[in-house]
Amino acid sequence: MTASALHLDLDEAWNRSQVDAAIPGVGYLDCRAWGPRLRYMAPGKIVEAFFAEVRDRLPAFVLYGSGDYHYLTALWLRKRAEPFTLVSFDNHPDWDTRPPHWACGSWLSRAIELPAMQNATIWGCGNFELEWPHRLFANYRGIREERLAVRAWGERLKPASLSRWPHVCRENWRAEFEGFAECLRGKRIYVTVDIDCLTPEDAATNWENGLFSSDDVAWALRRLNASGQIVAGDLCGAFSVPRFTRCFQQFAAGFDHPKLTPLPAAEATTRNLRTLETIWPALTGV
Repeated sequence: MTASALHLDLDEAWNRSQVDAAIPGVGYLDCRAWGPRLRYMAPGKIVEAFFAEVRDRLPAFVLYGSGDYHYLTALWLRKRAEPFTLVSFDNHPDWDTRPPHWACGSWLSRAIELPAMQNATIWGCGNFELEWPHRLFANYRGIREERLAVRAWGERLKPASLSRWPHVCRENWRAEFEGFAECLRGKRIYVTVDIDCLTPEDAATNWENGLFSSDDVAWALRRLNASGQIVAGDLCGAFSVPRFTRCFQQFAAGFDHPKLTPLPAAEATTRNLRTLETIWPALTGV
């Protein structure tokens, strides 16, 4: 019998034995040979070859590596045959329309092309991609057609951007989310969580951190399940040491990533495992 949850290991972002203890019955798939080829961005033929290898082994819920691999969610979504709504918790909108076609900053532009996906909303964005001039590369077609929306942190937006993007703040976001969840009553929902949406106290990542706590996200997931049905989902974003196979891939990733001082490995593992133990049961409903 296939497990309902899978730890797909690309980069050792999650310790296998700790994941096994935290998620009883989780399956394990060793994809570390693929990790350096796929990290941050990859040519289409590599992405498709990887998906062909893992497609039939993917259950409803997938735990995988660093946020550098978040674009793989657009592959996981191909498994959904019935109409669904996508809810993303992420500090980054990941809606860039520029090449490369497969990259961690543009996967939502791939996802909204899928026929089964009705619309997508990103909660918790708070980085420079919503500001001038970076916002020029947002997927405005998807926004105009109401297939793509964002709920950004007002605390993180510059004054000129507050009137441009729908936003929430720490004081009102739960009330706003209640209304959002009610609009999804009876809907099938896919949820993706990149833990860089969390504060540094709750998540060690390869990217800038957001403003949610792990308890916040767990509450939001339970609220979604109270109105609709989370039928599938994934969680990624834990810190891992970057490894690459192509020179341009390594250069582009190095240019794009923030210059962060990594936490000591033991502390990073402790924070991320605690977050996994908080969010995963709410995501999977068990």
